[in-house]
Amino acid sequence: MSKNKSLIGLISGIFVAVLINMLSLEGLSPQGKMCLGLTLMTVVFWAFQIVQSGYASGLYLALLVIFKVAEPDVVFSPWLGSTIYLVIGAYLIASAVKSSGLGERIAYAFIIKFVNSYRSIIISIFFLTFILSVLIPHPWPRAFLIMSVMSVVIKNAKIPKEDASKIGLAVFASAVPVSMIFLTGDSVINTLAVQATGESISWLKWFVYMGPPNIISSIITCALILILFKPTAEVTVNKNEMKEKLSTLGPVSVKEKRTIVWLSISVVLWMTDSIHGVNIGWITLLIAMLMSFPVIGEVLTPKQWGEVPVYVLLFLTAAMTIGRVGGVTGMNAWIAETILPSSIPSNPFVLAFIISLISMVIHMALGSVIAVIGIAIPALLIFTEPMGISPIVTTLLVYTSIGIHYILPFHHLDVLVGLGEENGLYTQKEVMRLGIYLTMVVFIITVLVEVPYWRMIGLF
Repeated sequence: MSKNKSLIGLISGIFVAVLINMLSLEGLSPQGKMCLGLTLMTVVFWAFQIVQSGYASGLYLALLVIFKVAEPDVVFSPWLGSTIYLVIGAYLIASAVKSSGLGERIAYAFIIKFVNSYRSIIISIFFLTFILSVLIPHPWPRAFLIMSVMSVVIKNAKIPKEDASKIGLAVFASAVPVSMIFLTGDSVINTLAVQATGESISWLKWFVYMGPPNIISSIITCALILILFKPTAEVTVNKNEMKEKLSTLGPVSVKEKRTIVWLSISVVLWMTDSIHGVNIGWITLLIAMLMSFPVIGEVLTPKQWGEVPVYVLLFLTAAMTIGRVGGVTGMNAWIAETILPSSIPSNPFVLAFIISLISMVIHMALGSVIAVIGIAIPALLIFTEPMGISPIVTTLLVYTSIGIHYILPFHHLDVLVGLGEENGLYTQKEVMRLGIYLTMVVFIITVLVEVPYWRMIGLF
């Protein structure tokens, strides 16, 4: 079945690319048609997962240059900014927190103090995700770290397989809204959203704009999981065994202490980036590099470069390039003129509803948060420009709509990485059940929370 799916995806992607270039698309240049064709082909490849995303992304970047859609300095321009290096630093810092044992120590200590029942397990997962989102600037390492601790809890409390899958879903589902609270909560997608605005948003400003709405979305998501996925049996956690697990870690090591010091420095520098003026990407890279140096660091070792996945960097480059090349070739403007409504509602609540609806429809079709950021945001910025509203508002409305919503696992990588018995223990069925209700959550957050909140603080 998997082989057939890959073959169908391959043929479909190539067919779409050829078809787009054969059609007479009025108002779109030859370079724009080629850009649209290659972009849709790549999105199909991503959606069908015909190969690892890095290979599909690398092919896309190479074809853009080979077919002269844009110059290499435009195609590979993401490497001239800080985002790629922020991701590299984020993975290395996440590796330091995990390898030092600090993350595991925090998780066990939290469980011993606060976890007593199934309900407290689910709530604690969201709290742990929130706490670790300050220390580990990427959702995947956080989620797998928390899942490794929850696996011990599941075994300790003899939780049945059916209930264990609900706990696993909570671990990876919590990563979705919680990662949007802090700018460094997801060092990849959050920074992409900032770049899409064309504005400078500091760590503190991001928290002011996105923190409260996504704290609310996190609470609603947690409540939904507790309502939709009730346990089949009572859960009793053996705290003594948890204490033994914590004791086996021994006293806080020198490596952990150094990790704490560097993490504290990085958090302070992230929070004060609007004061010192240094981009958080360069701060993150700098801290990661210094964590490897003798005397002052000795936390990171050469082997931990293996924790930085090259395919993610290529995937990120391709996703960022979609919007940039789309702008150069006129693809973004053509999409805005062709697909989006001709009239713009003046009511901010209606506007937020329309933007959310359009964003989710595109997201359901493309299946990639990053792809939608690259395609939808530039088009919607053109759509809302006549209103004179801040591009930050349009961008964050789109990002909120696609950032907290999914129906199938492939609609959000944070959920997809946990799929299966070897990871989060849950299946597509559980994801769909939660995802359907999250559709309403999107409108609650964008229309009923963000619009009045942003108007109150003067952003909208």
